[in-house]
Amino acid sequence: MPVKLICYHLMLEELKNIIKGEVSSDEKELSVYSHDASIFEVRPKAVVHPKDTDDIKNLVKWVADNKASNKELSLTARSGGTDMTGGALNDSIILDFTAYYNTILEIQRAPSGDSGEEGFATVEPGVFYRDFEKGTLKKNLLLPSYPASRETCTMGGMVANNSGGEKSLRYGKTENYVQELSIVLGDGEEYLLKALTPEELEQKKSQNNFEGEIYRQMYDLLESNYELIQKAKPNVSKNSAGYALWDIWWSDHSKFDLTKLFIGSQGTLGLITKIKFRLIKPKKYSRLLIIFLQDLKSLGEVVNLVNKSEPESFESYDDHTFKLAIKILPDLIKKMGIGTMFKFIPDVWAILTNGIPKMVMLVEFTDDEERELADKIKKCQKEVSDKFGIKTRITKDGADAQKYWIIRRESFNLLRKHVKGKKTAPFIDDIVVRPLYLPEFLPKLNTILEQYKNYMVYTIAGHPGDGNFHIIPLMNLSDEKSRKIIPELSDKVYNLVLEYHGSITAEHNDGLIRTPYLEKMYGPEVYKLFEKTKQIFDPKNIFNPRKKVGGNMNYAMEHVKVN
Repeated sequence: MPVKLICYHLMLEELKNIIKGEVSSDEKELSVYSHDASIFEVRPKAVVHPKDTDDIKNLVKWVADNKASNKELSLTARSGGTDMTGGALNDSIILDFTAYYNTILEIQRAPSGDSGEEGFATVEPGVFYRDFEKGTLKKNLLLPSYPASRETCTMGGMVANNSGGEKSLRYGKTENYVQELSIVLGDGEEYLLKALTPEELEQKKSQNNFEGEIYRQMYDLLESNYELIQKAKPNVSKNSAGYALWDIWWSDHSKFDLTKLFIGSQGTLGLITKIKFRLIKPKKYSRLLIIFLQDLKSLGEVVNLVNKSEPESFESYDDHTFKLAIKILPDLIKKMGIGTMFKFIPDVWAILTNGIPKMVMLVEFTDDEERELADKIKKCQKEVSDKFGIKTRITKDGADAQKYWIIRRESFNLLRKHVKGKKTAPFIDDIVVRPLYLPEFLPKLNTILEQYKNYMVYTIAGHPGDGNFHIIPLMNLSDEKSRKIIPELSDKVYNLVLEYHGSITAEHNDGLIRTPYLEKMYGPEVYKLFEKTKQIFDPKNIFNPRKKVGGNMNYAMEHVKVN
């Protein structure tokens, strides 16, 4: 047995003596945790299921103490495994939070009279969103930043990636709803992060401990580079690339909030143990306006017109996804129930009369008054029809709308499960530009993608109201020539995105696949500030290495799964 493996074996035996949870190096379990929803395979040395915060503290202290003798030793948090960037993969120790950190601690309606807050909830990071939502809806409350993976993602993952989804157009991303975070930092102690007043900030800075040093250094970094940091903030509706340094100091300097830094940091600065969310009250009624675009020439204009009506959601999927849905229609009907079969008649009729649409757009309107909702959606439909002559329809009921939502939400899974001989390859999967650029941007994007049609087929779905699109290629990753196009195509797509002042990731974050492009996006000066931030919080590189900083494309390509 190699010396390194012997050392790891001895260390894992030692680990079992310092925590109450389970430590596993079982081959089957290691294989499961070698993958997420990305194109990567990275085999860990061990999987740990921590039972409580004392376990987390002991793990961090143990890794810190042993780092000098084993530089590769590190900790990576994982919950749902739905990450599409390789963000939850690592070759050292994986911490699975779903086994024991899965308690909803409280869900409360705000006291009547409180302004700006309708409710809140406190949860542990391993709680699945699907279970969380069942609890919040019982109190008529909602966390509206859920992603398309709502049935399989967890609350900790939503915070770590700064997730967004179909309701982000109206309500924003997860960053808008986190009030407090409990975090175990690099010294192995747990701290509470929340927005601080200037007086509270000064008190933190005066502390003679690890937390005090962090506040002093982060304050100095932000003050010394304030203008540079503010200019670096991407001019888009949503962004998950890099560290959100620009959001820590509120614009009026009334609050200093390190939760904004941790949201979207992919577990690279510390380990989340508890989250307090702000919740909203959902609207009573919802209807969908369906827009069938026969070409993309008017897409940007349609988006800008519809956005003026202030819909709650504005989603889309392309003709590739639509054709795939038709192909596997029996499976979709089985998923939705046999009674929904007749709900597809309007769509079949649309195809027969106009051909397969280039893009299907789902515009959701909501209201607490049913009559006002009907007026609002009909007004938007008329404006779109009058100006563009586009085929549209308004869904009749929830079952009618459900088929569109399933196709949109399940577009990634449809590809992954039903296309033989090729695998989903999310590597340019989350680009965003301002909607006003879409008429120029999308044709150029399609021209780039068409250059690689011999190596892949692809679908485009996403959030046109935000200018955020998810490109999911289907590729044969066992073919070396196909794998080689990944960095080449990424360069071309990201160069186009940056030409239009966009972001390389709106929701899905950086992970192994996009960290190598952060310096290209932000420039060397800002990237150095990211490196400094990592050093301030994690001087020993304990937490989730190669994400946000320190990543390189060679490592990523070496770990693309080929089978």
